[in-house]
Amino acid sequence: MHAPTPYVLVLCSCPDDVAAAIARSLVEKRIAACVNILPRGQSIYRWQGEVTQDSETLLMIKTSRACLERLEQQVRETHPYEVPELLAMDIAAGGADYLDWLADNVS
Repeated sequence: MHAPTPYVLVLCSCPDDVAAAIARSLVEKRIAACVNILPRGQSIYRWQGEVTQDSETLLMIKTSRACLERLEQQVRETHPYEVPELLAMDIAAGGADYLDWLADNVS
């Protein structure tokens, strides 16, 4: 089995109207190498004892494990939710050229 790379994929759902601003801030500050903004979807979840349904956009954030703390801080500063979704998953492997590019674009 391969050891995971030092890179992670972070999922973050957010309101449609702030998705691009969050993504741009992460890339401009070199916290993320790339953020994919996936089209609107519906989220159904429990919040404060109520089942809620909202239209949300999903951000797929590619970054390094070393940047996770900064990423969380930046998202919390720009995200309107009291409890933003931040789920990090190890990137077990990837194309060598892409992983090199990722490394070059986060600091």
